[in-house]
Amino acid sequence: MGADELVVVVGYLKEVIIDHYGDAYEGVPITYAHQREQNGLAHALLTVEEHIDDDFMLILGDNVFEANLQDVVRRQREERADAAFLVEEVPWEEASRYGVCDTNQYGEITDVVEKPDDPPSNLVMTGFYTFSPAIFHACHLVQPSDRGEYEISDAIDLLIQSGRTIDAIPLDGWRVDVGYPEDREEAEARLKGKEVEV
Repeated sequence: MGADELVVVVGYLKEVIIDHYGDAYEGVPITYAHQREQNGLAHALLTVEEHIDDDFMLILGDNVFEANLQDVVRRQREERADAAFLVEEVPWEEASRYGVCDTNQYGEITDVVEKPDDPPSNLVMTGFYTFSPAIFHACHLVQPSDRGEYEISDAIDLLIQSGRTIDAIPLDGWRVDVGYPEDREEAEARLKGKEVEV
């Protein structure tokens, strides 16, 4: 995907992560940013602000992909959008586990709601995004949610309200959210190329 530097947000068990990966991954240098308290994704993103001065990719560490990530990067560059997200339709009963989004007729994201009790759609963010640095200003403006966290979805909503364009790119491949214990075996099986019942 053309990343020339990795910036990894660490907190819990940070020493283990740093010891394991060291200063580089497959020749790409790693910079570590310490999030001292788990106060949400917008808060985590602000810990890396000083290391980023151009468009960048954000991938959440609890997702495993075999997907069209290059398409997301390419779309943002070609369309000169302020952001582009990889999105996926999930069963309605699972949508409340994620950030849920709505799109317009042009495939642009028009609304994002974090883990809603009553999801407005079953189109969810997958944990892979591209952003311009404008997201940092939005993160600074975010107030704590009812969950007490600084939500990335609230920062995204501020971008949308300010007239910025965010493209939605449908997932072509698979994604497993390993933040849920029951999904770890599925991720391991997929990575080993075994057939998995979906």
